[in-house]
Amino acid sequence: MMNLAVFFGGRTAEHDVSIITGTQFIENADKKKYNIIPVYISREGLWYTGKALADAKFYLKPNFAQKGIDRVILSPEAGSRELLKKTAFGMKTIAKIDVAAIAMHGMHGEDGTLQGLMELADIPYTSAGVTGSSAGMDKILSKAAFKGLGIPCLDCIYFERSEYEADEGKILEKVEVAFAYPVIVKPANLGSSIGIKKAHNREELIDALALAASYDRRILVEPAIEALKEINCAVLGNGAQATASLLEQPLTKGEILDFADKYLPENGGSKGMKSLDRILPAQLPQEQEDEIKKYALEIFKGFDMKGVVRIDFMIDEANGKVYANEVNTIPGSFAFYLFEPAGLPYQQMIDRLVDGALLRYKEKSASNYAFDSAILQKVDMGSLKTGVKG
Repeated sequence: MMNLAVFFGGRTAEHDVSIITGTQFIENADKKKYNIIPVYISREGLWYTGKALADAKFYLKPNFAQKGIDRVILSPEAGSRELLKKTAFGMKTIAKIDVAAIAMHGMHGEDGTLQGLMELADIPYTSAGVTGSSAGMDKILSKAAFKGLGIPCLDCIYFERSEYEADEGKILEKVEVAFAYPVIVKPANLGSSIGIKKAHNREELIDALALAASYDRRILVEPAIEALKEINCAVLGNGAQATASLLEQPLTKGEILDFADKYLPENGGSKGMKSLDRILPAQLPQEQEDEIKKYALEIFKGFDMKGVVRIDFMIDEANGKVYANEVNTIPGSFAFYLFEPAGLPYQQMIDRLVDGALLRYKEKSASNYAFDSAILQKVDMGSLKTGVKG
């Protein structure tokens, strides 16, 4: 039986959303195929494992001191794949990992950091790689990549929190010269619509910038589309070998889709992103649907993605133009709800994620990471004081 470790939680504003995504994944995974190893990362960055962590109700009144829960670390040594517990007699192996399912959202998990640790530890994992994860997480880099791929997106201006704090007036003027109101203000590295605000005037812009700056050191501002229709498309696969999902149109009660729309349904009982009010499938002209799916697959391939990714688009209904908005490299609930109505149950989707992780690992292992040279025998060790040319 395969040891499948599921990582969730984390030092991120999206910590609670990640708990829902992780425990949903565990609940739906085929227990006849996988020995599930829950790995919860606390808000402080402490790692725990234990069967009790698989139940979302545990986190209402968590007790990490209870029997069966161990505090652990992951060995970064290539090939070890061990979760280790510190004891009075040294480090003890608690579990060995065959595949890692990364159910993290936001910083310190979705942004390439945890993916990098998996690469160092030589563990196959389900999400996009380091490059795709980091580029997808950063909305500023994403826009640059969209443009490089020839995919339309809205222009933006961006700046650092330190610039804003040093000269607020200069930043306000920069925004107002670039765009007419209303505008959208976003932290560059955050998801779940946290920290995003629409500003109709300078006073609201000041509030929106302060909010975004409280979540990230980089902030972007873009024009708001007044006749806006939002459309989401998930992609499942490995690079060029991928399938686009049904399209959904999220519904919002306000001017923009916010955290409450996504995760806090009026009837209670949040089921992650599945709780969102939506039109599924979205009702679009066939030509527009095909355009969005084409862009989604191009982004997936261009960012060198694997696993499941959700790409969010915007349609300006005033002119019918489609714009790529952002990439969610680990979407809430793994976007299973976009594939299930088309005949792919969540359990089977998990199997495909695991198979995809193993396939990408095999592909990577086929690359040569060694180069034998005589450089150490030929180098003048005295020259190391002044450096060598690379």
